[in-house]
Amino acid sequence: MRNDAAVTQGSRGGGVQLAQNGDIQVFYDEYGRRVLFDTRSGQVIGVEEPTARDEAPLQRERRSMQRPRYNDRTDEDLYGRGGSLRDSPDYIPEPGDSGEPYPLTREEDTTYAGRTIERQPLDNGFTEPPPATTGSTVPNEPVQQAVPSTPRMSPKASEDMAKLQVLLDRGGASPGVIDGHDGGNVRKALLAYEELTGETLPIGNSAALDAALAATGGPAFIEYTITPEDVAAPMVASVPEDYSEKAKLDHLSYTSVTEMFGERFHMDENYLKALNPEANFNRAGTIIRVTNIGQNVTAQVDRIVADKARKQVRAYDASGNLVAAYPTTIGSGDTPSPSGTHQVKRIAFDPEYTYNPKLNFQQGQNDKILRIPPGPNGPVGSIWIALDKPTYGIHGTPEPSKIGKTESHGCVRLTNWDAAELAKIVKPGVFVQFLD
Repeated sequence: MRNDAAVTQGSRGGGVQLAQNGDIQVFYDEYGRRVLFDTRSGQVIGVEEPTARDEAPLQRERRSMQRPRYNDRTDEDLYGRGGSLRDSPDYIPEPGDSGEPYPLTREEDTTYAGRTIERQPLDNGFTEPPPATTGSTVPNEPVQQAVPSTPRMSPKASEDMAKLQVLLDRGGASPGVIDGHDGGNVRKALLAYEELTGETLPIGNSAALDAALAATGGPAFIEYTITPEDVAAPMVASVPEDYSEKAKLDHLSYTSVTEMFGERFHMDENYLKALNPEANFNRAGTIIRVTNIGQNVTAQVDRIVADKARKQVRAYDASGNLVAAYPTTIGSGDTPSPSGTHQVKRIAFDPEYTYNPKLNFQQGQNDKILRIPPGPNGPVGSIWIALDKPTYGIHGTPEPSKIGKTESHGCVRLTNWDAAELAKIVKPGVFVQFLD
């Protein structure tokens, strides 16, 4: 059920007056601008600069506002298309998105025994263009530039936004990668956090953020000393695209120490580098600044909801309480994810894969069965949670910064660390409901 909302131009300074309801919401960007967001269309319909006279009312509204629901825009999916797979107990069904070979079944684990989760380096973690105005605007000066289709963000990450992301991560409402930027994954996580805790996080208030951090595990950032074991961890120079070349590797490992740390601390790799511009990550003894993410969720999951519209996986306990929420990439118009309710069939940590062109698509000139080694840079990352519907599952990804921003070819992708957390608190037989 929805109510109509009225949006009109105010008489004072060209401001926007809003009759707020469930379809039109308000949030504030990093420049203090009041942004009107249409949750139904996914568009920004107004941006209002703060004025000195409006500052107190704006602060009151910010404290009481309801966070908007937000659906990320989609980018072109970089994965290929999959096909039908062998119906055999020797195999875990193929993930269904990415056209990748399906994992070989290993003994089901009840504890995480896989190698460290990692992925390929990212070219750029900051994908939004800079705004036409600087981060500091003159009070009472009207906005001169055209309102963008979505609020623009500076290439420079916000430390307060990173602190907020750490709080969300600690609270079981995953924002995906921690990168210091606002976005759809953060806004979805804010709504989930309120449902999980009954509390509203103090957006835009540095002192209140620091107090909330102190109450949940300490500061958002800590110092970490790189160990000899870190720099000696097994790496690969690069991850080849061709499956026959992948099959020659022993493990689809990290490609760099920064990639490993990004995964370990739930950070975008480029954000990690930006926080430590002078650091030599390949030298033991180097002290770096990393996020202080806290402990994993441990509550056992009785039911999972894969919300296609929200692009979020939500896990509930036996009493129906939300215990964790994760941003996800799930299905597309061309290759939709399943509908209805299914069950978790089995769980594999650090799975291997088998490429079979007779049962799947043919990649390049590869016309023979290939065994693809395990690793965080594998087609489904380091976790595979198989569903009872053949070829479908919940899994990790080698590209965590794309979660929630792309489309998949049917399966449910999470970051490797979110998939690993979920895999430890879910069991075979748990129901997975897909919401359209």
